[in-house]
Amino acid sequence: MAVTLFIIRKFGGAIATMLTVSVLVFLALEVNVADVAVKVLGQFSTADQRTAWLAANGYNDPVVLRYLRWLGAFVTGDWGTSTYYRTEIASLIPGRLAASGILAGGALLVIVPVGLIAGVLAGMKPGSLLDRLVSLVSILTTSIPDFASAVFLSAVFVFWLKWLPGASTMLSGFSLAEIILPVLVLALYSTGYLARVTRASMVDVMGTHYVRTARLKGASPARIVLRHALRNALITPVTVIMLQFPWLLSGVIVVEVFYAYKGFGTLLYDAALNSDIYLVEACAMISVLVVVTTQILSDLAYSWLNPRVSLVDAAMGRS
Repeated sequence: MAVTLFIIRKFGGAIATMLTVSVLVFLALEVNVADVAVKVLGQFSTADQRTAWLAANGYNDPVVLRYLRWLGAFVTGDWGTSTYYRTEIASLIPGRLAASGILAGGALLVIVPVGLIAGVLAGMKPGSLLDRLVSLVSILTTSIPDFASAVFLSAVFVFWLKWLPGASTMLSGFSLAEIILPVLVLALYSTGYLARVTRASMVDVMGTHYVRTARLKGASPARIVLRHALRNALITPVTVIMLQFPWLLSGVIVVEVFYAYKGFGTLLYDAALNSDIYLVEACAMISVLVVVTTQILSDLAYSWLNPRVSLVDAAMGRS
């Protein structure tokens, strides 16, 4: 019953969010039919060509009918044709999304272990030299925006040391050397942020009664951390990790454009830059789908790590 309630509420909320965003996207990009015709046919098209195109594609129908038709087409996978890439959008997005998934996955492979280990070690002995060092590095890395990190790391590893290539075009297939810098830029900010969150959570848990009781009974530090403190300390960091997916999806735009990486971020950038209206709509809806999916996974992970919070509580937003 709890699982059913959780699924109904969360998926209902996800659908409501998707519908709300779809309305906003449609109103922002498709209400002005004259603007749509210019973006699709080009600025050098004649007034007669635009009028004929609008009539042939149903743009003279009421706005509600056009929205329902547009939404139905999106749900069934008919996302239209990209005016910039001259190909079907449904065949264009999966490959680009997978490329960004590789980039985000590589970043998470750095963010999660480094951030968690650094935070746990710092939180075990608050005020120690290691704690101060982790806090200092974390503050420095989280204060630097992505574009500044990209410039700095490129200056060091590309122009000074000449260890890595300055672009990640992947023209000859997947290249580990080309993906290192984009992954480091994405990981730099989030690793420090996760380390700070984990450190704060670990400090709170290490001061609880059951941890002090375990110390008094003579339990070793390793046993105290692994058996008593770690699971509770990971509740907040795991939620933060799940929330990194939406951030990575937006963060890859800057990184991919900077390094000429052909992923989802570059696709959205090119679509916006070239007024590719149908591609912008599809990318926006896919982005929201990723966000609401990660939110559901975050609630599941939270309820699993914290047995005091049932799925019903998670579904109702109670902690």
